[in-house]
Amino acid sequence: MKLWVTGLNHRTAPVEVRERLAFKEQDLAGALDQLKQWPGLQEGLILSTCNRVEVAVTAEDSVDPQNCIEEFLTLSQKIADRAWLQPYVYGFGGSDAIRHLFRVAASLDSMVIGEPQILGQLKEAYSVAKERGALSGFLETVLTRAFNVAKRVRTETEIGASAVSVSYAAVELAREIFGSLKNRKVMLIGAGKMSELAARHLSRSGVSQILVTNRTRTRAEEVAEMVGGTIVEYERMYAALPEVDIVITSSGAPDYILRKDQAKRIIEARKNRPIFIIDIAVPRNVEPSVNEIDNVFLYDIDDLQRVVATNLRGRFDEAVEADRIVSEEVERLEGWLRSRQAVPLIVSLQNQFEQIRAGEMERMRGKLGSLTPQQLEAVDALARGIINKIAHGPIAELRKNAGNSDGMAVAEVIRRAFRLDD
Repeated sequence: MKLWVTGLNHRTAPVEVRERLAFKEQDLAGALDQLKQWPGLQEGLILSTCNRVEVAVTAEDSVDPQNCIEEFLTLSQKIADRAWLQPYVYGFGGSDAIRHLFRVAASLDSMVIGEPQILGQLKEAYSVAKERGALSGFLETVLTRAFNVAKRVRTETEIGASAVSVSYAAVELAREIFGSLKNRKVMLIGAGKMSELAARHLSRSGVSQILVTNRTRTRAEEVAEMVGGTIVEYERMYAALPEVDIVITSSGAPDYILRKDQAKRIIEARKNRPIFIIDIAVPRNVEPSVNEIDNVFLYDIDDLQRVVATNLRGRFDEAVEADRIVSEEVERLEGWLRSRQAVPLIVSLQNQFEQIRAGEMERMRGKLGSLTPQQLEAVDALARGIINKIAHGPIAELRKNAGNSDGMAVAEVIRRAFRLDD
């Protein structure tokens, strides 16, 4: 049996190729049914995201799994010429396939190292494959181990602890200023995509209320609905600002909409309680000198990008430790597999010894004359004791070496010495 993974990702294929190969959610079950019935394939899983399409299988030793998967992708995704696909795909087998699946689950193979979404996507792919009866053996074991590896990486490293998106960096900075964000009030000035994302993160972090204001009320209504916010008329923006703890600006205004003198009046009205202003507009919405006012914390897009860059460097450092954990877990799983391979050999050895004992007892029964049941039992116990002592040495060696790299060599020597069938 072979374990194999074939796929493409953001490093090997441009987005137009990934889009062409991606499986729609509603088509995934049917595709798994097709994969499950492919000649020579025993188990299968399809992972399809915006950044990768991968097919993992276990296959019979007689088949070429890379060829099978490429044919499957060509047919299922209606690609006219398989040669078009081949420059973009990669293939991993055996230990390399295990390592790859572990790294994918731990987000070490992602576009943004440490992002948490891929683990959820892999678990969802696992659930669908399990529901369709496409997982029932070794591949399932590897995948459940991969989930445990991802958990261990998250627990033992800081790979996912820092923000690596501008919108989430804003939330991190807000936490540094206020500590808890519970019961804080946010205002969105402008309704850009990045401010909407930041507002979503803030909402999940416990802010009590999100106010939305925009020159175009229709867009303000759309964003307010998305983030569970309340609309403030644009003309009332300045009057509402003293009540707000966090301000996110992304207005398309050509000039500053918040200047230093206005910010001074706002902080006075707040009785010097801190206010955090995130200006992610280009050109900027807030006059830079606003940052000179005590208890006003102003960050623009460049400040946030610097936070992201620093955090990304930190994640790369953590990835080194995470890769060490992956290597350790790959070795552990391989050791377990080797130990499993020793079990049939041990059983064969025990069966052979038992056949020898039973045969010799039967052969000698007539020569021993008339024995009482007690005497017969004693002779049988003697024979069993001798056999067990002879078997103890080779069985102990098999068990001792089953999990290490010498296990296969030891097993082969014992197999030949006792002339055991494969």
